[in-house]
Amino acid sequence: MAQADWQDILQYCMANGILIKRGVKEKLLEMDNPMSIVEKAEPGFLKLEDFGAPVKVLDESPADLARVIAPLVETAPVPVFKIHGLADYNMDDFPMKATDASSDIEVHWEITGNSVTEGRMDDIRSCFNDRLKKIKQMIVKAGLPTRCSDIARLQSERIRFTGYENIACAIGLVNEPRSTKNGHLIFDLEDHTGAMTCLLRKDDEDPNPVVTSGILPDNVIGVSGSFSRDGDLFYISDLHWPDLPNRQRVNAEQGVSVAFLSDIHVGSKTFLEDQWYKMAQWMREDPLGHTIKYLILSGDVVDGVGIYPNQDKELAITDLYHQYSHFARLIELLPDWVECILLPGNHDAVRPAEPQPALEPDIQQDYNTTKFVGNPCEFSLHGVRLLSYHGKSIDDFVAGMRTITYGSPVDAMKQMMLQRHLAPQWGGKTPLSPEPQDNLVISTIPDIFVTGHVHGHSCINHKGTTLVCSSTWQDQTSYQRMLGFQPQPCILTVVNLGTHKTASIPFA
Repeated sequence: MAQADWQDILQYCMANGILIKRGVKEKLLEMDNPMSIVEKAEPGFLKLEDFGAPVKVLDESPADLARVIAPLVETAPVPVFKIHGLADYNMDDFPMKATDASSDIEVHWEITGNSVTEGRMDDIRSCFNDRLKKIKQMIVKAGLPTRCSDIARLQSERIRFTGYENIACAIGLVNEPRSTKNGHLIFDLEDHTGAMTCLLRKDDEDPNPVVTSGILPDNVIGVSGSFSRDGDLFYISDLHWPDLPNRQRVNAEQGVSVAFLSDIHVGSKTFLEDQWYKMAQWMREDPLGHTIKYLILSGDVVDGVGIYPNQDKELAITDLYHQYSHFARLIELLPDWVECILLPGNHDAVRPAEPQPALEPDIQQDYNTTKFVGNPCEFSLHGVRLLSYHGKSIDDFVAGMRTITYGSPVDAMKQMMLQRHLAPQWGGKTPLSPEPQDNLVISTIPDIFVTGHVHGHSCINHKGTTLVCSSTWQDQTSYQRMLGFQPQPCILTVVNLGTHKTASIPFA
């Protein structure tokens, strides 16, 4: 059978909810008229029984007429087993079916249609001034040991703040953090009036975690301390961050669930398509699947084209638009009660600079039940506030902070919450768009904060916010194999909006 005929069959199956496993595909390819079989199939997995239980034809009849050849019968679907050490869940924590709830999505902010930057120096200056203003207000509100002053004023009055009798406070942007030979942390602190050099001492008896981990450039922090006798250094006695208290999460009145995935990478040879079929079947048949009203796809839904050198050798679909069309057909396999919310990532067909707008209309037209938003996006589901971000800046946190690794990306998410910024470093691994207002500041603490990007998996409660690092749907790539990194693929994270209980379901 010609490859073009197979594409027609595949499109027909996806449009009608018919799933084809590899063994069935091979059997179809051997037939002269496979469409006659496909058109009779019901939604779900196409089984070998649908072929009329064919038997193998022998050249000679067997001497023993009592012998028969057993029909080729596909084994029954195997239930999803708990692997990877994931915790079990209780269905009492997921009380409501998705079909019993109406849709309730309220987008608070995303960049699509709101980008006004021209990339000029004034835009960059305005972006950092806006960041400083917003986060400074949070730090002051959290409380300081004394009144905060502009850096220029502190320097002009530094004699008053020499020694330990009078404490001075300032808030500014971190510039050029580095370690001294003795292990102290030194950096410049800058506001709109000036800059001063700050030193945070290493203390073995009472170690400051920032000295151990380091700090990213362009963070907004508060410092309190005093000047050296010559006035060249500001000795830090304490650092001050925006307040991040323990809080009570909002519970939705309708107890439906939201599920999270990221980094699907359709088009790659390592995309795990069979596991996607398995998940689609599970959603239709499993009681927990029936509670899922929303599916959040946090970027990199396709592998893209030209993202890295020699990528074409690792692509199963070499055309970018065909990758998106194929993923649209995979979305159609999900139950009709599931509503998808899709934001882009660094592999998607949008500008690389964050914040990123939603995918263009030419791509969206293939999708029937998907809501397209930018990256990041703040929105509410039934009153529960979510912050969804692809997570490219995790690369900067891993590179710039010694205590954060790709093996525990949720630690980077904790730092974003602490610093109240998704991607503080300018000129690092994450390209940033200098919007006049810095829209990557976390102004409102979300009930659920989700990222992806690093192909790991985490789901924890951190001071009243559920942190979700979404799993990938791509197997280990050659680059990851070279680095010795093992991803955690095909784990669907489910969070109930009414109870905030979570479940992690593996499909690999």
